[in-house]
Amino acid sequence: MPRHSTSTSQWVRSWAAFRRRLDARVVCGIIQITRHGRSRLAETPRDEKVAALRRQHALNPRAQAVSDAAFTSGNVFFDARDLVQVKYELLRRVNEDGQPVTQAAAAFGFSRPSFYQAQAVFEAEGLPGLVPQRPGPKRAHKLSEEVVDRLEQALKTDPSLNSTQLAQQLEEELGLRVHRRSVERALSRRLKKGARRRP
Repeated sequence: MPRHSTSTSQWVRSWAAFRRRLDARVVCGIIQITRHGRSRLAETPRDEKVAALRRQHALNPRAQAVSDAAFTSGNVFFDARDLVQVKYELLRRVNEDGQPVTQAAAAFGFSRPSFYQAQAVFEAEGLPGLVPQRPGPKRAHKLSEEVVDRLEQALKTDPSLNSTQLAQQLEEELGLRVHRRSVERALSRRLKKGARRRP
């Protein structure tokens, strides 16, 4: 009988030790998986947001200069990288909270002229006005309709002219410096327009 109780007690101890090791592994595994999952969840949306802001030209290049309490409090809602949000909060801080322009502009990483520019755009267009516009000209500003007419006329007179020669001619006659590719694009657009007008 004592032998049986010894083997039983050893078995119980062995089983308890095995369960402790098993539980420790499971707990460790769950904690590890949970920590890994949480860290990936925390990083992914922020990375996607940065990419989206960059695509929209709304990534604040001076995010580190934003020292306003709302953005430094740790509240994830306030994101100093979001240029539209930073501009809006700057305007709100001055117009609603009554903070002086110089103090607020400095806390949001802007100059006073930048504040007044944002304010004018916001008053004229509302929140969509704070979304940065894509950089660069919106149209071929040097190659007006009259200039393209002149290019077409030059080609009718001498069909052997290439885009480099046409660009050189514009510089000599009108003082306009344009790249040969701009000449090609302008003539191509005109050609497409003409093709659409025909029945």
